[in-house]
Amino acid sequence: MICHIEAGNGIAIYEQIGRQVKFSIANGSLVVGERVPSVRELAIQTAVNVNTVARAYRELQQQGVLNSIRGTGLTVSAAAPATCALMRLDMIRDRLRSVLQEALRNQISADEIRTLVNDEWEKLSNKADASDNTS
Repeated sequence: MICHIEAGNGIAIYEQIGRQVKFSIANGSLVVGERVPSVRELAIQTAVNVNTVARAYRELQQQGVLNSIRGTGLTVSAAAPATCALMRLDMIRDRLRSVLQEALRNQISADEIRTLVNDEWEKLSNKADASDNTS
């Protein structure tokens, strides 16, 4: 599991870590029972303070995403895939809602938004396909 931290994006670093763990579980990159990197390991990988990683992991435990296994570390809980899939959709919905609110404030029509979404989706899909073909 590799986390990409963006310090200036307005989202707290511990929250970025939590989101990325949830997304990794939701998309199957992390599976039930799999051990996540230790607090120290992830802090080193991301160049983040250990307390920040510990906070992210604590919240993930409180949400039922990670389980603490004595002597082993933290593992993905059995309930995590379904929980994370829902959380992922909620996070995307919240971000989308913010964009749509801004569009409404700026009097951008629903048709213009649909066109923008379709165009951007196409561009991103083509990029993803191109990078899959070069791997």
